[in-house]
Amino acid sequence: MSILNCTVKYILFFLIGIIILGFLGSCGIWDPADARKIPANVNERVRKNLEEGRGFSIGKSMSERKGGTSYQFASSNPMWRATLEILDFLPFANVDYSGGIITTDWYNEGTSSDESIKITVRFLTNEIRSDGLKIIVHKKRCTIQQKCTVKKISSALEHELRVAILKKAVLFEAEFNKGKKKFKRKDLK
Repeated sequence: MSILNCTVKYILFFLIGIIILGFLGSCGIWDPADARKIPANVNERVRKNLEEGRGFSIGKSMSERKGGTSYQFASSNPMWRATLEILDFLPFANVDYSGGIITTDWYNEGTSSDESIKITVRFLTNEIRSDGLKIIVHKKRCTIQQKCTVKKISSALEHELRVAILKKAVLFEAEFNKGKKKFKRKDLK
């Protein structure tokens, strides 16, 4: 029994030692500031930090909150909004903004009862670019015995969707930029 207690103590001591060494090892080497690159005057240091984007202002953060919260998600992405608007006549099976994918459910417009299409749009970038979208169209054809085959097809529909989405996204971007105000920082005295 005493051997077991002694072993537990050594294991505990060993684990605590590893944790302490881990904390000490994670500390970086102190990087002193070069006095030649940092101005001695406080106002000049503040101006330099603001120019480099390192500044923080409580007044600025409070003024942003007065008008409501600003969210950066799907409603501010023109490509996403344009795609949802262009494909709004289709039922959606999967819409995942964080994953950057929109998948429609099988759709049959009634012209042919044995054929359905499914459209998948992948967003490769948030920028409005033609190579920022990957559009895949699948066609499902079923026989009377409900034996179905699914094939990925290349059709003019992909190109037409890409052009329509890009045109709508450009309009959304222009509308967003028109309402956007440009703020300039006040010069420090």
